[in-house]
Amino acid sequence: MKFFVKNFGCAQNTADSERIRFYYLNNGYEEVKNWREADLVIINSCIVRESAENRVYGLINEIDKYNRSKIYDLGFKNKTKKIKIIVTGCLAGLADKSKNKVKLKQLKRDFPTVSEFMPIEKISYDIKPLRKNKDLALIPISFGCSNMCSYCIVPFARGQEKSRKMEDILKEIDEVINQEYKNVMLIGQNVNSYGADFTISPNPSLTRGEDFGYVRMGKKRFKSMFHVLLEEVAKKNLEKISFVSSNPWDFSDELIGIIAKYKNIDRLIHLPFQAGDDEILKRMNRGYTFDEYLELVNKIKIKIPEVRFSTDIIIGFPGEDEKAFQKTVDLCKKVGFEIAYLNKYSPRKGTISAKIYKDDIPMKEKKRRWEILNKLINNY
Repeated sequence: MKFFVKNFGCAQNTADSERIRFYYLNNGYEEVKNWREADLVIINSCIVRESAENRVYGLINEIDKYNRSKIYDLGFKNKTKKIKIIVTGCLAGLADKSKNKVKLKQLKRDFPTVSEFMPIEKISYDIKPLRKNKDLALIPISFGCSNMCSYCIVPFARGQEKSRKMEDILKEIDEVINQEYKNVMLIGQNVNSYGADFTISPNPSLTRGEDFGYVRMGKKRFKSMFHVLLEEVAKKNLEKISFVSSNPWDFSDELIGIIAKYKNIDRLIHLPFQAGDDEILKRMNRGYTFDEYLELVNKIKIKIPEVRFSTDIIIGFPGEDEKAFQKTVDLCKKVGFEIAYLNKYSPRKGTISAKIYKDDIPMKEKKRRWEILNKLINNY
Protein backbone atom coordinates (compact mmCIF):
# COMPACT_ATOMS: atom_id res chain seq x y z
CA MET A 1 0.00 0.00 0.00
CA LYS A 2 1.33 3.40 -1.00
CA PHE A 3 0.56 6.71 0.73
CA PHE A 4 1.01 10.42 0.10
CA VAL A 5 0.78 13.26 2.64
CA LYS A 6 -0.30 16.70 1.46
CA ASN A 7 0.35 19.40 4.03
CA PHE A 8 -1.38 22.78 4.17
CA GLY A 9 -0.79 25.59 6.64
CA CYS A 10 1.56 26.50 9.46
CA ALA A 11 4.68 25.04 11.06
CA GLN A 12 2.46 23.16 13.51
CA ASN A 13 0.84 21.32 10.60
CA THR A 14 4.26 20.63 9.10
CA ALA A 15 5.38 19.02 12.36
CA ASP A 16 2.17 16.99 12.51
CA SER A 17 2.74 15.77 8.95
CA GLU A 18 6.18 14.54 9.98
CA ARG A 19 4.53 12.34 12.60
CA ILE A 20 1.91 11.17 10.11
CA ARG A 21 4.64 10.05 7.70
CA PHE A 22 6.38 8.00 10.38
CA TYR A 23 3.06 6.47 11.49
CA TYR A 24 2.23 5.10 8.04
CA LEU A 25 5.77 4.03 7.21
CA ASN A 26 5.92 2.21 10.53
CA ASN A 27 2.70 0.42 9.60
CA GLY A 28 4.08 -1.02 6.38
CA TYR A 29 3.07 1.66 3.87
CA GLU A 30 5.37 2.97 1.15
CA GLU A 31 5.56 6.75 0.63
CA VAL A 32 5.28 8.15 -2.89
CA LYS A 33 6.00 11.63 -4.23
CA ASN A 34 2.86 12.00 -6.36
CA TRP A 35 -0.66 11.51 -5.00
CA ARG A 36 -1.73 9.89 -8.27
CA GLU A 37 0.55 6.95 -7.43
CA ALA A 38 -0.92 6.48 -3.95
CA ASP A 39 -3.51 4.11 -2.56
CA LEU A 40 -4.07 6.51 0.33
CA VAL A 41 -3.85 10.32 0.43
CA ILE A 42 -3.75 12.02 3.83
CA ILE A 43 -4.64 15.71 3.60
CA ASN A 44 -3.41 17.71 6.60
CA SER A 45 -5.77 20.65 6.34
CA CYS A 46 -5.62 24.33 7.24
CA ILE A 47 -8.74 26.49 7.56
CA VAL A 48 -7.28 29.63 9.12
CA ARG A 49 -8.07 31.50 5.91
CA GLU A 50 -10.76 30.91 3.32
CA SER A 51 -8.16 30.52 0.57
CA ALA A 52 -6.43 27.72 2.49
CA GLU A 53 -9.71 25.91 3.13
CA ASN A 54 -10.64 26.21 -0.55
CA ARG A 55 -7.32 24.60 -1.54
CA VAL A 56 -8.18 21.63 0.69
CA TYR A 57 -11.59 21.27 -0.95
CA GLY A 58 -9.99 21.69 -4.36
CA LEU A 59 -7.60 18.79 -3.77
CA ILE A 60 -10.41 16.54 -2.52
CA ASN A 61 -12.42 17.31 -5.65
CA GLU A 62 -9.38 16.76 -7.89
CA ILE A 63 -8.72 13.32 -6.40
CA ASP A 64 -12.41 12.47 -6.65
CA LYS A 65 -12.43 13.48 -10.32
CA TYR A 66 -9.31 11.39 -10.92
CA ASN A 67 -10.94 8.41 -9.21
CA ARG A 68 -13.97 8.66 -11.46
CA SER A 69 -11.94 8.93 -14.65
CA LYS A 70 -9.06 6.53 -14.06
CA ILE A 71 -9.48 2.79 -14.56
CA TYR A 72 -6.75 0.61 -13.12
CA ASP A 73 -5.75 -2.67 -14.70
CA LEU A 74 -5.80 -5.09 -11.77
CA GLY A 75 -6.20 -8.18 -13.87
CA PHE A 76 -9.87 -8.43 -12.96
CA LYS A 77 -12.54 -7.56 -15.47
CA ASN A 78 -14.68 -4.49 -14.66
CA LYS A 79 -12.74 -3.77 -11.44
CA THR A 80 -11.50 -0.31 -10.53
CA LYS A 81 -9.19 0.89 -7.82
CA LYS A 82 -9.82 4.22 -6.10
CA ILE A 83 -7.50 6.39 -4.05
CA LYS A 84 -8.68 6.51 -0.45
CA ILE A 85 -8.82 10.00 1.13
CA ILE A 86 -8.30 10.83 4.81
CA VAL A 87 -8.60 14.46 5.96
CA THR A 88 -6.90 15.50 9.19
CA GLY A 89 -5.68 18.83 10.64
CA CYS A 90 -7.83 21.81 11.52
CA LEU A 91 -10.78 20.93 9.30
CA ALA A 92 -11.14 17.50 10.92
CA GLY A 93 -10.49 19.01 14.34
CA LEU A 94 -13.26 21.54 13.89
CA ALA A 95 -15.66 18.79 12.84
CA ASP A 96 -14.64 16.62 15.77
CA LYS A 97 -15.14 19.42 18.28
CA SER A 98 -18.30 20.95 16.77
CA LYS A 99 -21.44 20.83 18.89
CA ASN A 100 -23.63 17.83 17.98
CA LYS A 101 -21.19 16.98 15.19
CA VAL A 102 -23.05 19.32 12.83
CA LYS A 103 -19.89 20.23 10.94
CA LEU A 104 -18.91 16.56 10.55
CA LYS A 105 -22.31 15.66 9.12
CA GLN A 106 -22.06 18.57 6.70
CA LEU A 107 -18.59 17.56 5.54
CA LYS A 108 -19.62 13.94 5.04
CA ARG A 109 -22.58 15.13 3.00
CA ASP A 110 -20.49 17.55 0.91
CA PHE A 111 -17.54 15.16 0.43
CA PRO A 112 -18.90 11.60 0.47
CA THR A 113 -15.72 10.22 -1.11
CA VAL A 114 -13.61 11.14 1.95
CA SER A 115 -13.16 7.92 3.93
CA GLU A 116 -12.44 9.60 7.26
CA PHE A 117 -12.17 13.03 8.89
CA MET A 118 -9.49 12.10 11.40
CA PRO A 119 -8.55 14.34 14.37
CA ILE A 120 -4.78 14.76 14.45
CA GLU A 121 -4.78 13.50 18.05
CA LYS A 122 -5.37 10.02 16.61
CA ILE A 123 -1.71 10.15 15.54
CA SER A 124 -0.21 10.11 19.04
CA TYR A 125 2.16 12.91 19.96
CA ASP A 126 4.47 10.19 21.29
CA ILE A 127 5.15 9.10 17.70
CA LYS A 128 8.56 10.26 16.54
CA PRO A 129 8.49 12.55 13.50
CA LEU A 130 10.15 11.65 10.21
CA ARG A 131 11.72 14.93 9.21
CA LYS A 132 12.27 15.91 5.60
CA ASN A 133 14.13 19.10 6.47
CA LYS A 134 17.69 18.09 7.38
CA ASP A 135 18.70 21.61 8.44
CA LEU A 136 15.92 22.58 10.86
CA ALA A 137 14.07 20.45 13.42
CA LEU A 138 10.55 21.57 14.34
CA ILE A 139 9.83 20.87 18.02
CA PRO A 140 6.18 21.29 19.13
CA ILE A 141 5.95 22.57 22.70
CA SER A 142 2.19 23.12 22.91
CA PHE A 143 -1.01 22.44 20.99
CA GLY A 144 -4.17 24.52 20.66
CA CYS A 145 -4.84 28.05 21.86
CA SER A 146 -6.85 29.66 24.66
CA ASN A 147 -6.68 33.30 23.58
CA MET A 148 -9.89 33.54 21.55
CA CYS A 149 -8.91 36.27 19.10
CA SER A 150 -12.22 37.12 17.49
CA TYR A 151 -11.15 36.27 13.90
CA CYS A 152 -9.40 32.98 14.69
CA ILE A 153 -10.76 29.46 14.20
CA VAL A 154 -7.79 27.73 15.90
CA PRO A 155 -9.29 27.40 19.43
CA PHE A 156 -12.32 25.69 17.88
CA ALA A 157 -10.29 23.47 15.58
CA ARG A 158 -7.39 22.57 17.87
CA GLY A 159 -8.93 23.10 21.28
CA GLN A 160 -7.63 24.89 24.35
CA GLU A 161 -3.90 25.26 24.82
CA LYS A 162 -2.13 22.18 26.16
CA SER A 163 1.60 22.21 26.90
CA ARG A 164 3.91 19.24 26.47
CA LYS A 165 5.93 18.13 29.46
CA MET A 166 9.23 19.96 29.57
CA GLU A 167 11.20 16.74 30.02
CA ASP A 168 9.62 15.33 26.84
CA ILE A 169 10.56 18.44 24.87
CA LEU A 170 14.16 18.41 26.13
CA LYS A 171 14.43 14.70 25.39
CA GLU A 172 13.31 15.28 21.80
CA ILE A 173 15.84 18.08 21.45
CA ASP A 174 18.61 15.77 22.70
CA GLU A 175 17.51 13.25 20.08
CA VAL A 176 17.73 15.74 17.20
CA ILE A 177 21.15 16.89 18.44
CA ASN A 178 22.26 13.25 18.28
CA GLN A 179 20.94 13.25 14.70
CA GLU A 180 23.34 16.17 14.06
CA TYR A 181 20.74 18.93 13.90
CA LYS A 182 22.17 22.31 14.82
CA ASN A 183 19.02 24.41 14.37
CA VAL A 184 15.69 23.91 16.12
CA MET A 185 12.42 25.83 16.08
CA LEU A 186 10.06 25.66 19.07
CA ILE A 187 6.52 25.82 17.75
CA GLY A 188 3.03 26.34 19.11
CA GLN A 189 0.03 28.57 18.48
CA ASN A 190 1.37 30.81 21.27
CA VAL A 191 4.75 29.58 22.48
CA ASN A 192 5.34 32.24 25.09
CA SER A 193 2.37 31.14 27.18
CA TYR A 194 3.96 27.70 27.40
CA GLY A 195 3.31 26.00 30.74
CA ALA A 196 0.54 28.34 31.79
CA ASP A 197 -1.81 25.36 31.87
CA PHE A 198 0.54 23.69 34.39
CA THR A 199 0.11 26.54 36.87
CA ILE A 200 -2.00 25.65 39.90
CA SER A 201 -2.83 29.12 41.23
CA PRO A 202 -4.55 31.48 38.79
CA ASN A 203 -4.12 35.20 39.23
CA PRO A 204 -7.18 36.81 37.64
CA SER A 205 -6.61 40.09 39.48
CA LEU A 206 -3.38 40.84 37.62
CA THR A 207 -3.63 43.23 34.72
CA ARG A 208 -1.25 43.83 31.86
CA GLY A 209 1.93 45.50 33.05
CA GLU A 210 1.72 44.51 36.72
CA ASP A 211 3.79 41.38 36.15
CA PHE A 212 5.09 40.58 32.68
CA GLY A 213 5.89 37.07 33.91
CA TYR A 214 2.19 36.32 33.81
CA VAL A 215 0.33 35.46 30.63
CA ARG A 216 -3.26 35.75 29.57
CA MET A 217 -5.34 32.64 28.95
CA GLY A 218 -8.95 33.53 28.38
CA LYS A 219 -9.86 36.07 31.07
CA LYS A 220 -7.31 34.87 33.63
CA ARG A 221 -3.56 35.28 33.92
CA PHE A 222 -1.12 32.50 34.75
CA LYS A 223 2.60 32.21 35.23
CA SER A 224 4.40 31.28 32.00
CA MET A 225 7.30 28.84 31.93
CA PHE A 226 8.50 29.61 28.41
CA HIS A 227 11.56 31.58 29.48
CA VAL A 228 12.57 28.62 31.68
CA LEU A 229 12.21 26.17 28.79
CA LEU A 230 13.99 28.49 26.35
CA GLU A 231 17.00 28.81 28.66
CA GLU A 232 17.25 25.02 29.05
CA VAL A 233 17.25 24.66 25.27
CA ALA A 234 19.76 27.50 24.82
CA LYS A 235 22.23 25.72 27.11
CA LYS A 236 22.43 22.80 24.70
CA ASN A 237 24.83 22.36 21.80
CA LEU A 238 22.78 24.20 19.22
CA GLU A 239 23.79 26.92 16.79
CA LYS A 240 20.37 28.54 16.51
CA ILE A 241 17.07 28.35 18.40
CA SER A 242 14.01 30.13 17.03
CA PHE A 243 10.35 30.09 18.03
CA VAL A 244 6.90 30.80 16.56
CA SER A 245 4.40 32.11 17.17
CA SER A 246 4.37 34.56 20.07
CA ASN A 247 1.85 37.08 21.31
CA PRO A 248 2.78 40.57 22.51
CA TRP A 249 0.87 40.37 25.80
CA ASP A 250 2.90 37.34 26.88
CA PHE A 251 6.34 38.68 26.00
CA SER A 252 7.75 38.91 29.52
CA ASP A 253 10.78 40.76 30.86
CA GLU A 254 12.19 37.35 31.82
CA LEU A 255 11.86 36.17 28.23
CA ILE A 256 13.59 39.27 26.88
CA GLY A 257 16.40 38.70 29.37
CA ILE A 258 16.92 35.08 28.29
CA ILE A 259 17.05 36.02 24.60
CA ALA A 260 19.59 38.76 25.37
CA LYS A 261 21.70 36.36 27.46
CA TYR A 262 22.10 33.56 24.90
CA LYS A 263 23.58 34.37 21.49
CA ASN A 264 22.31 31.15 19.92
CA ILE A 265 18.69 32.35 20.25
CA ASP A 266 17.60 33.80 16.91
CA ARG A 267 17.58 37.61 16.78
CA LEU A 268 14.73 37.56 14.26
CA ILE A 269 11.64 37.59 16.47
CA HIS A 270 8.21 36.92 15.03
CA LEU A 271 5.81 39.24 16.87
CA PRO A 272 2.35 39.47 15.23
CA PHE A 273 0.48 42.73 15.78
CA GLN A 274 -2.36 42.22 13.22
CA ALA A 275 -3.56 45.86 13.16
CA GLY A 276 -2.39 49.29 14.24
CA ASP A 277 -5.70 50.86 15.21
CA ASP A 278 -6.76 50.50 18.87
CA GLU A 279 -10.46 50.06 18.08
CA ILE A 280 -9.71 47.34 15.53
CA LEU A 281 -7.39 45.62 18.02
CA LYS A 282 -10.20 45.72 20.56
CA ARG A 283 -12.59 44.16 18.04
CA MET A 284 -9.98 41.49 17.40
CA ASN A 285 -9.64 40.83 21.15
CA ARG A 286 -5.89 41.23 20.91
CA GLY A 287 -5.37 42.61 24.41
CA TYR A 288 -2.95 45.47 23.67
CA THR A 289 -2.88 48.90 22.04
CA PHE A 290 -0.72 50.60 19.41
CA ASP A 291 1.33 52.30 22.12
CA GLU A 292 1.74 49.13 24.21
CA TYR A 293 2.97 47.15 21.22
CA LEU A 294 5.44 49.87 20.28
CA GLU A 295 6.60 50.13 23.91
CA LEU A 296 7.32 46.39 23.93
CA VAL A 297 9.24 46.59 20.65
CA ASN A 298 11.36 49.47 21.95
CA LYS A 299 12.04 47.61 25.20
CA ILE A 300 13.26 44.58 23.23
CA LYS A 301 15.42 46.80 21.01
CA ILE A 302 17.11 48.34 24.05
CA LYS A 303 17.86 44.95 25.63
CA ILE A 304 18.76 43.26 22.32
CA PRO A 305 20.24 45.92 19.97
CA GLU A 306 20.73 43.47 17.08
CA VAL A 307 17.08 42.32 17.11
CA ARG A 308 14.96 42.19 13.96
CA PHE A 309 11.22 41.67 13.72
CA SER A 310 8.77 39.84 11.51
CA THR A 311 5.02 40.04 11.94
CA ASP A 312 1.51 39.05 10.83
CA ILE A 313 -1.01 41.64 9.63
CA ILE A 314 -4.70 41.22 8.86
CA ILE A 315 -5.86 43.64 6.19
CA GLY A 316 -9.44 44.85 5.90
CA PHE A 317 -10.84 43.65 9.22
CA PRO A 318 -14.46 44.81 9.65
CA GLY A 319 -14.56 48.51 10.48
CA GLU A 320 -11.03 49.26 9.28
CA ASP A 321 -11.46 52.55 7.46
CA GLU A 322 -8.63 54.45 5.78
CA LYS A 323 -7.66 56.24 9.00
CA ALA A 324 -7.37 52.93 10.85
CA PHE A 325 -5.34 51.43 8.02
CA GLN A 326 -2.92 54.36 8.09
CA LYS A 327 -2.22 53.58 11.76
CA THR A 328 -1.11 50.12 10.64
CA VAL A 329 1.16 51.77 8.06
CA ASP A 330 2.49 54.11 10.74
CA LEU A 331 3.30 51.24 13.11
CA CYS A 332 5.11 49.38 10.33
CA LYS A 333 7.28 52.41 9.67
CA LYS A 334 8.08 52.90 13.34
CA VAL A 335 9.07 49.26 13.94
CA GLY A 336 10.85 48.57 10.65
CA PHE A 337 9.78 44.97 10.13
CA GLU A 338 12.06 42.74 8.11
CA ILE A 339 9.23 40.47 6.95
CA ALA A 340 5.44 40.71 7.13
CA TYR A 341 2.96 37.92 6.42
CA LEU A 342 -0.01 39.80 5.00
CA ASN A 343 -3.48 38.29 5.08
CA LYS A 344 -6.63 39.79 3.62
CA TYR A 345 -9.43 39.28 6.15
CA SER A 346 -11.94 36.56 5.40
CA PRO A 347 -14.68 35.66 7.90
CA ARG A 348 -14.31 32.15 9.32
CA LYS A 349 -17.64 30.55 10.12
CA GLY A 350 -17.86 29.83 13.83
CA THR A 351 -15.59 32.69 14.93
CA ILE A 352 -16.79 35.65 16.96
CA SER A 353 -15.98 38.23 14.29
CA ALA A 354 -17.97 36.32 11.68
CA LYS A 355 -20.98 36.30 13.98
CA ILE A 356 -21.04 39.94 15.06
CA TYR A 357 -19.25 41.98 12.34
CA LYS A 358 -20.11 42.52 8.71
CA ASP A 359 -17.28 41.95 6.25
CA ASP A 360 -17.62 45.52 5.02
CA ILE A 361 -14.30 46.17 3.27
CA PRO A 362 -14.46 45.41 -0.49
CA MET A 363 -11.89 42.94 -1.81
CA LYS A 364 -10.59 45.55 -4.24
CA GLU A 365 -9.75 47.80 -1.28
CA LYS A 366 -8.16 44.93 0.67
CA LYS A 367 -5.92 44.22 -2.33
CA ARG A 368 -4.92 47.90 -2.58
CA ARG A 369 -3.94 47.99 1.08
CA TRP A 370 -2.13 44.65 0.72
CA GLU A 371 -0.03 46.07 -2.10
CA ILE A 372 0.88 49.15 -0.03
CA LEU A 373 2.12 47.06 2.91
CA ASN A 374 3.83 44.49 0.72
CA LYS A 375 5.81 47.22 -1.02
CA LEU A 376 6.58 48.99 2.26
CA ILE A 377 7.83 45.95 4.19
CA ASN A 378 8.61 43.13 1.79
CA ASN A 379 9.92 45.41 -0.96
CA TYR A 380 7.69 43.86 -3.66
